[in-house]
Amino acid sequence: MSGLQIVAFLSGLAGLGASLAATVSNEWRATSRASSVITATWVLQGLWNNCAGNAIGALHCRPHHTILQLAGYIQVCRGLMIAAVCLGFFGSIFALIGMKCTKIGGSDQNKAKIACLAGVCFILSGLSSLSTCSLYAHRITSEFFDPMYMAQKYELGAALFIGWAGSVLCILGGIMFCVSIAGSFSKSHSQRSYFYKSTVSHMTPLPKGPKPAPPYSSSSRNQHFDRNEYV
Repeated sequence: MSGLQIVAFLSGLAGLGASLAATVSNEWRATSRASSVITATWVLQGLWNNCAGNAIGALHCRPHHTILQLAGYIQVCRGLMIAAVCLGFFGSIFALIGMKCTKIGGSDQNKAKIACLAGVCFILSGLSSLSTCSLYAHRITSEFFDPMYMAQKYELGAALFIGWAGSVLCILGGIMFCVSIAGSFSKSHSQRSYFYKSTVSHMTPLPKGPKPAPPYSSSSRNQHFDRNEYV
């Protein structure tokens, strides 16, 4: 199962990198070329910056200077992506400790528990990233297909697809980690049952029935006769 754990670690690490790249990216949504009058310029928006570019390659970005005036869904997406990156980071640390090919972590049973914790962290990281990208994409599509929405319409940016790919990799890595430790727990359970059976088989059974009476010693016989002599 060590090979499966290596694949799971690489998958989770790649998912963490994709989630981090999507978090810092400025291309969560881009202006729609179909509704734009000037096709030589476009606007990109991310969780942290608003950028404007043109056909000659110039790109100017302006960060969000305020937090209280931001839309609620952007603040939620920020928090979820930060949580996804943190969970993926801790999952990678736990995975290095809990993998069978490493020399740290203690016994095999302790390493299996740590590997299971790493798998849970990767799964939660993937779910956080997946929910963030889906929420942001739902907002873009609802505005794009709303005929009453008169403001600038946007399309899905590249960061959303990177985030979706990273979330899938994190979830797959977490599932593989959880599957890889199943053999360790079953092996330890079989060893405990074998030890119990061997201990029971080597125990000598106690004799059943009433205990035999103690032998009648000569000293007690002499005491009995001595008492009768005085009668």
